Amino acid sequence: MGDTRRKAPSRAAGERAMRAFPLALAPYATSQSCRLLNRILADSTILYNLYKKHHWLVRGPDFYEMHLLLDKHAEEQLKIIDLVGQRIHSLGGVAVADPRHVAEVATVPRPPDGVEQVPAMLSRLLEAHDIVIGKVREAIGNTAATRDDGTTDLLLGEVLRTNELHVWFVAEHLVNLSSPQR
Repeated sequence: MGDTRRKAPSRAAGERAMRAFPLALAPYATSQSCRLLNRILADSTILYNLYKKHHWLVRGPDFYEMHLLLDKHAEEQLKIIDLVGQRIHSLGGVAVADPRHVAEVATVPRPPDGVEQVPAMLSRLLEAHDIVIGKVREAIGNTAATRDDGTTDLLLGEVLRTNELHVWFVAEHLVNLSSPQR
């Protein structure tokens, strides 16, 4: 017997039915913000999972320090995911939450299966951060232009600053791993 369940039609991030809340924002502004936030949400979810994967699989002389750092960054990414998802819903949108939908929307490349060397793990995290930060900067410009100040504040105050801080810490470890003194 075949599967009689229907597959839900795939929709782009932010293209779910919007609820109208009295936010003094144009419907276009809330729709655009939700679309941009869902893209950030999907890539942040992948970034969170990269941090957890690397937290579990890190090896080497800096194991303990890296293990703790990667877990701390994962927790902070999880906080971002929650804040962004809540913002989408407060604007009347529907957050990308199903792992299959996240995979469809996300643009962070899938890592290889299994264990990688620590420099490869850290480089992969920096690449993912670069993607997220690029989308965040784009969204900040768009949400500022439509006067969605709440979203702009979230993106500047939490998402951008946290990701920039993570880049700094990860990049410093990558430099330390490749330094000739080791």
